[in-house]
Amino acid sequence: MIEKLRGIAIFATVVDQGTFRAASRHLGLAPSRISQSVSNLEKQLGVTLLYRSTRRLSLTGEGRILYEKAQQMLVAAESGLDAINLISDEPAGELRITAPAFATQTNIMDKIADFATAHPNVTLKLQFSDVPIDLIKDGYDVAIRAGWLENSELQTRNLGEVKRLLVASPKYLEGKPKPLHPRDLEQFDWVRFSMRADQTELLAPDGEVMSVTGRSNVTVDAADSLYEFATRGLGLTAIPETLACRGFERGELVHVLPDWTLKPLGLHAIWPDNSRRENLTLLFVRFLAGENQG
Repeated sequence: MIEKLRGIAIFATVVDQGTFRAASRHLGLAPSRISQSVSNLEKQLGVTLLYRSTRRLSLTGEGRILYEKAQQMLVAAESGLDAINLISDEPAGELRITAPAFATQTNIMDKIADFATAHPNVTLKLQFSDVPIDLIKDGYDVAIRAGWLENSELQTRNLGEVKRLLVASPKYLEGKPKPLHPRDLEQFDWVRFSMRADQTELLAPDGEVMSVTGRSNVTVDAADSLYEFATRGLGLTAIPETLACRGFERGELVHVLPDWTLKPLGLHAIWPDNSRRENLTLLFVRFLAGENQG
């Protein structure tokens, strides 16, 4: 039974990691041992669990059923480890974290680095992407998200805000009338972010709110791409202040309508109720929020 449980855990890791080689790196075992373990499990159960090809793996129907149950098994086992962590002087374990790519240009990186330094026995597996992922399906313990969260069954914690600025390249603005009001921007080109609304709201010092749509021939899914296309003269765009300041320092971008402000992006940590490493997740989130750091 112990060997079968071990095989099930290895099988679930292969599914989580996507390949035998990635699972071998994750577990510190030779790829041949990983493959043999899954093959032995299939022989013991009398079913095929994985379709194998040179490029990818995919679950059979039986594999999907076992993987779902294996996840429950691992959650239960790791909950036991969490309970031990509660009475341990030094938390240990692994946390899988996903965050927007532009977070690498914010003080979130400092906080993550400080957490890693403060808890050397916690292994952090980080993925940076501006494309949202399915936190539960893809097996992440916690996600850092930017924007305005919709109602969900996930747990959330506010981590602060990210200021945004409206920018364009001097090349794009050359020869155009200087905009004095948001309504002047309706005939301008825009580089849009696919995860945000097409309309951009700007707030005046006196409280006036204006919504601008403008023309858009380019839509991207990463904040860095907004920056790159704006510097190449493709139009106006709204980007995090850290990226905008980089463009200002290099002379690649200018601040458009600086007296008007954009709604900031909220930064949130989100995680499922049944996170595999619940207590480590809470420890990490509270650290990012500035709690319990001595």
